[in-house]
Amino acid sequence: MAMIPLLFWCLPILNGTSIDVSQPAGSAPLQSILVFSKTGGFRHSSIEPGKAAFISLGKKHRFKVSTTEDAGQFTEANLRQYQVVVFLNSTQNLLDPNQQKGFEGYLRSGGGYLGIHAASDAEYDWPFYEHVVGAYFVDHPPTQKAKINVVDRSHPATSFLPEVWDRTDEWFNYHRVPPHVKVLAWLDTDSYEGSKMPGKHPAIWCHQVDLGRAIYTAGGHTDASFSEPLFLQHLTGALYWAAGHDDWKPSQSETKPEKKSPTPEKKEKSGA
Repeated sequence: MAMIPLLFWCLPILNGTSIDVSQPAGSAPLQSILVFSKTGGFRHSSIEPGKAAFISLGKKHRFKVSTTEDAGQFTEANLRQYQVVVFLNSTQNLLDPNQQKGFEGYLRSGGGYLGIHAASDAEYDWPFYEHVVGAYFVDHPPTQKAKINVVDRSHPATSFLPEVWDRTDEWFNYHRVPPHVKVLAWLDTDSYEGSKMPGKHPAIWCHQVDLGRAIYTAGGHTDASFSEPLFLQHLTGALYWAAGHDDWKPSQSETKPEKKSPTPEKKEKSGA
């Protein structure tokens, strides 16, 4: 399947040149991302709303969004036109050895990676990907509400979140707690049923990969995830961080709670 370039250039790259992904963190605006949603196993219905959400975020924040399920796009030369590659619920075997080499070169030389939910259910035989994603999917209990304890309130992906973030999603059990990452948020394993990582269950984490950056979020199973304002802000902050921006925050208008319409006063009924 050929890559589908989606539809707009809001900030064109000057002179037709590619973005230099190896430049210092934060030195260039976020201009272009690639959303990769190829599946070799289970296919989430939330992929389509997820792609639509990223297109909307691109329009809002003025960066180009391209989507693909074509692994042939994974050459280092091609990927260098994108500051971040998003693995949107991509599952099982995705890339051949040459494509793996292209992605590894891209990321090590300064590219960005954002893994969403089932991105941890992929490339089980590729040690570099295990390092990048941090932990592999093992199994999951039924979709349910859980509490997420946000422990890093300074990171662009989490700075605006409540200390305890209540969300409904499908919560994966992983094969390990990643030993080499910075965990930004943990699941409260007493707040839901089915965790096999009691008391220490990571939910959001990030780390450097040589000159590149990788961040993973457990959320994104449900279609509704991609219409949740806080989850979308979380993804936006993750994109900016992966592209090298350490100080992104949503605008004040985005973080203001919605005003509720005043409840009309009830008139007391007189007794009969």
